[in-house]
Amino acid sequence: MKALTIRQPWAGAIAHQTKRVENRTWKLPAKHEGARILIHAGAQLDRNAQIYGPHLGVYAAVVAVATITGCHWSDDGTCCGPWGFERAYHWTLDDVIALTTPVPAKGALGFWTPSDDVLAAVQRQVALERTSP
Repeated sequence: MKALTIRQPWAGAIAHQTKRVENRTWKLPAKHEGARILIHAGAQLDRNAQIYGPHLGVYAAVVAVATITGCHWSDDGTCCGPWGFERAYHWTLDDVIALTTPVPAKGALGFWTPSDDVLAAVQRQVALERTSP
């Protein structure tokens, strides 16, 4: 399973709100469409973001798991509601599971491979989430 680092507050908005699109300047590689990925909160805040919330205290940690369901280009950003940016590739996300306890990890640019320890800690939480009432 791969991970994707996303700056806060965007990673938190994916994990705990309704953000179901990730805006990127590059097209999603076809091999990642349909893939389950870890959502990693980067070590830095996106200072241009206008959304703030309690999730801002989590940095350099995996905060959720999601499935990338597609990718499309948008000139005006309106296709994906308030989360879509203009002149960007929109990577659509589904089946998002927020982790109860963020898992500390060092991120990287692009898709990256988490350590076995990080992956195991995430998988334990996801298994618990799926079996709890």
